[in-house]
Amino acid sequence: MKKVRLLKTFVSKVRKNSDGSALIEFAFTAPLLIFTIVGIMEFSMIMFLNASMEGGLRDAARFGATGYTPTGLNREQVIIDKLQNSTLGLVPIEPENITKLAYSDFSEVGQPEPYIDANSSGSYDVGEEFTDVNGNGQWDVDMGIPGLGGPCDVVVYRVETQWTLLLGLLAETIGNPVTIKASTAVRNEPWGTVPC
Repeated sequence: MKKVRLLKTFVSKVRKNSDGSALIEFAFTAPLLIFTIVGIMEFSMIMFLNASMEGGLRDAARFGATGYTPTGLNREQVIIDKLQNSTLGLVPIEPENITKLAYSDFSEVGQPEPYIDANSSGSYDVGEEFTDVNGNGQWDVDMGIPGLGGPCDVVVYRVETQWTLLLGLLAETIGNPVTIKASTAVRNEPWGTVPC
């Protein structure tokens, strides 16, 4: 009986004592709290880079549409520099990250080169006649001509790069690295003596 009374007294004292309970409660909630904070940071960084990339590409396309070439530079390098500046150098922007395709009109953007469907298959088959719009000697699913185009051409700019997550805690959830893309289309201004 005495042992039972001692046990009840001990249990009663332990229940009333709250020393260290905050530490135990924090130990249960800390992983979730840390995961949430890291997730917010990672998604915020991705959104920031995406918005910066879109704004930088819009500025770069506006510059490309003027046809102006600064002394000692080429237009393509100025476009890369504008993208680097807009993303604060956080993501790599190299010439291979940027695609520039020129078209004579907006209606041609993303369209395949015209071909004669000789066997009525509904798609291009090797050997069928086609119009080589971009002059590369083969049929393409997109008739755009690589480059910045000439006066009055429509140019589609696309940039794609990779962002490695800061801490990698969300790598299995959203993938690592994360692909960041942006695209825009502009009509070049009439420069020189070429009217549109």
